[in-house]
Amino acid sequence: MGMIRWIRRNLVVIAGLLTLAYMILPNLVVMAFSFNRPKGRFNYSWQEFSFDAWKDPCGVADMCESLSLSLQLAAWATLGAVVLGTMIAFALVRYRFRARGAINSLIFLPMAMPEVVMAASLLTLFLNMGIELGFWTVLIAHIMFCLSFVVTAVKARIMSMDPRLEEAARDLYAGPTQTFLRVTLPIAAPGIAAGGLLAFALSFDDFIITNFNAGSTVTFPMFVWGSAQRGTPVQINVIGTAMFVLAVLVVMAGQIITNRRKKTATA
Repeated sequence: MGMIRWIRRNLVVIAGLLTLAYMILPNLVVMAFSFNRPKGRFNYSWQEFSFDAWKDPCGVADMCESLSLSLQLAAWATLGAVVLGTMIAFALVRYRFRARGAINSLIFLPMAMPEVVMAASLLTLFLNMGIELGFWTVLIAHIMFCLSFVVTAVKARIMSMDPRLEEAARDLYAGPTQTFLRVTLPIAAPGIAAGGLLAFALSFDDFIITNFNAGSTVTFPMFVWGSAQRGTPVQINVIGTAMFVLAVLVVMAGQIITNRRKKTATA
């Protein structure tokens, strides 16, 4: 009975830990197999511990080129989506204009729509306009896909802002530009950063939309898919592990900075 009572008291914590373990387990498998030395072409079963793949992560032909291309696409798509998404979010929250409600609803369509539908629609658009498929078509598609997520994140942050802070800045003779740069933008920054990180991850990881609109361009997800048909190099696991560790470090750094700011504010 004591065990049952303990489980009931800690049911939420146990469920949270089990969910976290379920989410992290595939990443741990990828991390473990980045140190494997397979005897064949496929890195699906453990054979022997080795640092060979870590010593030469670009040992597979064209892999680092596709990785560099994916990073460039993700960076530019994030920049475009953050700039456009932030402006759209401010317009939807702060201003009243005709068709505002319809636009507010349409913003969620890319998130609700299956990716294959958007990919096929964009491909049809590009072909009808006579645009050659390649880097720029993928970039346009990624910005369009990531835009909704940025708008949602920034909009939520703006809606939670206290308008009295901006009013206080204006009462202290701050102009519109000063108020925006020194009050509004710093408060909205966490939402903008969250939207940017989400956009980067979505762009870097996307396969379906990219596959439809890439032409001869090969991004890292497309390289991984192609490699899986004839073999899975260990270096793929190395890149996946590095990206996972980098993402964890970024999140931890953001959390540390936030905690320090809270301590400074309350001191």
